[in-house]
Amino acid sequence: MSRLTLLALPLLALALPASAQEVGNSDSADVQVTGRVAPLCILGAPSPAAVDLGQMVSTSGARVGRIAVLPVQTVSLPRSFCNFAGSTLTVAATALTSSAGGTPPGGFARAVNYTAAGSGWASSPTTVSTEALDDGSAATASGTGATQPLPKLADIAVELSQFNVPGDALLLADRYDGIVTVTLGPAAVVQR
Repeated sequence: MSRLTLLALPLLALALPASAQEVGNSDSADVQVTGRVAPLCILGAPSPAAVDLGQMVSTSGARVGRIAVLPVQTVSLPRSFCNFAGSTLTVAATALTSSAGGTPPGGFARAVNYTAAGSGWASSPTTVSTEALDDGSAATASGTGATQPLPKLADIAVELSQFNVPGDALLLADRYDGIVTVTLGPAAVVQR
């Protein structure tokens, strides 16, 4: 083989891969990637988690044995959110009632009513007042606030105030318990 032929063979070998690429051409395909985010509402942890009103009656003076003037109590639910439009804040409150049941003697009561107002979510607070009877019956009330039109992240405050006893009666000695339930969720859909 001549020297010229030997030099031409490596050049031909270099040219073959380039020409093979041109003949094979490349191809591509699209792969769709999807995901979803579920509608979600989360309330921040209540702070404080429990409200202790302590001694609720006056122990001296003209109102001895009757409900004392109790200070407003505020519970914060920080960094609460809904990731969708059209949510509402609902507040349900149960009056503080005595664990002892039955009809109290005349002039006495087993219930302490109050107002619970949740603010910081919609354009106006969600307010509810309990109206328990002197025996502690009819203790629960509930209210739903205005609709929040946009997704929102906010600190919600629930204020407990206006503590009172049915008929301003004397309170029976006992432990009194109540509860406030705050719910953040979608606004109710009106059926037509």
